[in-house]
Amino acid sequence: MTLPELKYDDNGLIPAIIQDVETGEVLMMAYMNETALRRTVETGFTHFWSRSRRKYWKKGETSGHVQEVRQILLDCDADTLLIKVIQHGPGACHTGHRSCFYRDIDGEEVSEKVFSEEEVYGKRDG
Repeated sequence: MTLPELKYDDNGLIPAIIQDVETGEVLMMAYMNETALRRTVETGFTHFWSRSRRKYWKKGETSGHVQEVRQILLDCDADTLLIKVIQHGPGACHTGHRSCFYRDIDGEEVSEKVFSEEEVYGKRDG
């Protein structure tokens, strides 16, 4: 498989915006490197590079809320990806919200939780 020539940053990463293919809702943004993108294309499910944990992860590997890829687009500068998905399970955000974009600029929640993160991930410290 040949991937397009993309402009990765100095750390070899490219931002990937994840969008619900049916509603157009932006679900999340995460980073991919070439390997994560290749895994995404090969499996049909989103994979990312975790900058904090320094490892690969498949979206939904813990929660079961996987993202089935329907289309991958790149922007005009080839430095950002837009991935249109079918979101399986109630939400994409580890906080229990459907989208990671659930707060406005004042910090007010503009959407309600759709699942209990404690039930899905267990109790977490901090």
